[in-house]
Amino acid sequence: MLLALSLITTGILLRQVDRLRFSPRVRAADSAELIAIQRARANDWTPSFLIAGQWMQIVGYWTLAGSGTLGAVAAATGVAVQFRHLQEVSHHAVHGVLARTRRTNQLLAEVGAHLPLGLVPVAVRRKRHVRDHHPNATLANDPNLAELAAAGLRPGIQRRAFAAALLHPLTARGIRATAVGLADNLRPHPVRWAGLAAVFTAAYLTGGWTAVLAGVLVPRMVLYPLLAWWSLLVEHTWWDPEHRTGTPAEVEAGRCMRLYPRSRTLAALAAATWLPYGDLHHYAHSAHPGLRWNYLPALERHLPAPPLHTCRALHRAGLGHTTPPHSTDLTPASHQRRAAHRNPVRSPPFRLDVLRRQPLEGFERAPCLSPAGASCLPGQCRAGSLRWPPLLSNAQGHSDGASLPYPRSCTAPPGQCRSDSDPKAAPR
Repeated sequence: MLLALSLITTGILLRQVDRLRFSPRVRAADSAELIAIQRARANDWTPSFLIAGQWMQIVGYWTLAGSGTLGAVAAATGVAVQFRHLQEVSHHAVHGVLARTRRTNQLLAEVGAHLPLGLVPVAVRRKRHVRDHHPNATLANDPNLAELAAAGLRPGIQRRAFAAALLHPLTARGIRATAVGLADNLRPHPVRWAGLAAVFTAAYLTGGWTAVLAGVLVPRMVLYPLLAWWSLLVEHTWWDPEHRTGTPAEVEAGRCMRLYPRSRTLAALAAATWLPYGDLHHYAHSAHPGLRWNYLPALERHLPAPPLHTCRALHRAGLGHTTPPHSTDLTPASHQRRAAHRNPVRSPPFRLDVLRRQPLEGFERAPCLSPAGASCLPGQCRAGSLRWPPLLSNAQGHSDGASLPYPRSCTAPPGQCRSDSDPKAAPR
């Protein structure tokens, strides 16, 4: 028991090396300032301490697994949480912000998370997540929507189906899907089998068969998929496929969720377990994918448009209601609008259209397109168009994702739109 606690404590301390290195030391700042801080502190050695600390904690839980039934339960839970943490660490490596160089990001993600956990190759995840998911979140071509739909999570889902879908990874169907996915990840790559086998071997040498069962099999096949599934449910408004327009901050505010905006206790618990490494601040990450998790809280305080959906929106989805786009009764500032309804003179209501006139740093202008694909006349573009991702999207200031424009609609009639080849047809 003492050895297990010592290993877990040592792992936590190792992780603090990276945390101290990238400490923002500002409460709120814009993306340009935070990216400058991030680039100045980028390195390849503190992320290694971070991943080593995660695995040191896992070894500690393997040691704890042999301490009886309670130790085995604690080990299964603790290892599942660490697996979830490793998934998010590799997520930032996929975005190119975990370490300084692209090669180190690739190496740390593969060796530290993808190989031992049996995940897809990093290159596959980069394409699926950076290029396919980020520009298309909640839209028909979002790969995450297909995964949710396979479990029955679609707009208008009924209460019983929603409750059952919350625990989908614990069902026989969910465990079978996890096993099939794991086999698909490993089958074409013999070296990936070796990575997973090394984890089983290390667990057995540390704590015997109890560690293999409680420290690898149960976490990897049941508990970790459940935590990852819950995080997928609360990142975006999958129940509301309505197309959003506006600046990137406004678009992401309309299709991202922000859990526990008023409860520091619940927010801290989520950040320490199933929403780690900035996943609790998914709105800020979606608006600026090139920022490390250390700086997302400061950016979220600076962004002009707060997320429009909280836990209540997810509850409404579970009752079979489709949340109206840009719903104002689900925002963190709903109490201000209720006060404005009672006394409109003393407390003006929140207006999203005012925020649309505020620019967002780090995005370049792109042509505003009509439904027919032509540029609008000057002055007739609804709010201009902003190109995603930001110009500085990783630690070195190079974009890993494709520059894909957010779709926009034009207020001008189709016959008054000029073609893209006309240099005078620039948005205002």
